[in-house]
Amino acid sequence: MTATRTSARSRRVDSGGLRWRELDWVLLGAVVVLGAVGCVLVWSATVHRDDLTGGDPRAFLAKQLVNLGIGVGLMALVAATDHRWVRILAPVAYGASVVGLVLVLVMGTTINGSRSWLMLGGLSLQPAELAKLAVIVGMALVVAERSEGRWRDRVGTVDVVLMLTVAAVPAVLILAQPDLGTMLVLSATVFGVIAASGAHRRWLVVLAGSGVLVAVFAVATGFLEQYQVDRFLAFTDPGRDPRGAGYNVEQARIAVGNGGLFGQGLFDGSQTGSGFVPEQHTDFVFTVAGEELGLVGAAFLIALLGIVLWRALRIATRTDDVFGRIAAAGIACWFGFQAFQNIGMCVGIMPVTGVPLPFVSYGGSSMFAGMLAVGLLQNIHLRTLSAPASRMQPAQRVLVRG
Repeated sequence: MTATRTSARSRRVDSGGLRWRELDWVLLGAVVVLGAVGCVLVWSATVHRDDLTGGDPRAFLAKQLVNLGIGVGLMALVAATDHRWVRILAPVAYGASVVGLVLVLVMGTTINGSRSWLMLGGLSLQPAELAKLAVIVGMALVVAERSEGRWRDRVGTVDVVLMLTVAAVPAVLILAQPDLGTMLVLSATVFGVIAASGAHRRWLVVLAGSGVLVAVFAVATGFLEQYQVDRFLAFTDPGRDPRGAGYNVEQARIAVGNGGLFGQGLFDGSQTGSGFVPEQHTDFVFTVAGEELGLVGAAFLIALLGIVLWRALRIATRTDDVFGRIAAAGIACWFGFQAFQNIGMCVGIMPVTGVPLPFVSYGGSSMFAGMLAVGLLQNIHLRTLSAPASRMQPAQRVLVRG
């Protein structure tokens, strides 16, 4: 009887049906709460900013609620998609992300020194956010396709070279924008995917060493823009230019420090209400939590992000599907490093690079990419639940049904 029910569940997954009861509700709950908290923090960061809202204090709240709603819809769509179609559409998603990055360089809009945005009517799209997920599924697909029917599990040199090639095309286009923050997140994600694929440790050493050499070369040859160099110098010494490159870091640290244990109260933050922290509803939204909700509220936000990472890694370790394992691990690396980078720059332990806090910062592109990734995690989770039945021999299933 148990095997019969499991077989039925497998058929529903293969036909693309979404089994709501068997979703990873811990993951879904953490993501939805993060999104809801993010809406409130964005509202608080903009409610006093008439220069941003045009006199409508709920303008950004309404937009972020729409972003969250669309994101949840995209998540449900990917979770309900037949796993075979997920693999078929992976190259399409990768190709679309590359096309988007090319269009940014041709007809994109420059904001804060980076040509990263496509303006489509009244909407703005940042293809680099979607490229993170596209690179993950592209690399996972390379390993999965090459591992099927192979007598050994070890990922070889050709596999690693192909994975790096998949990542290199978007990386070059992102560097050309230039978007250093996204490039750092993408680099950490690629490193994590290669580690999760089972590649030999020497590849990890080579990649880490290459990253250091590239960073030194970029600084020594003047490849980085001057404002990017100034940000790194301000990170090492925030007091050297408190009204210039170090202003963001200094104001962010003041805001977080003002919060104390329980915060100044929602909508009552002194730095937030005065608009002293630049880009507070996007890159520096964590400072709103730190100032108005205090250490307790900020810790709650970090705990929710930790739950998302835990469930992603749990999904990665429980699946026997190569594509699912690598994709889930890559998503965990992406969310983990981006959250660390964002929170780190708000408290002064990482340089300012302009990356959003997953599911919390204002913006449609980041929300959509993150929710698509969560949908893929749910898809892998549901597929894993049906795997025992799919691995049974046909004769066994007949005997059980009989």
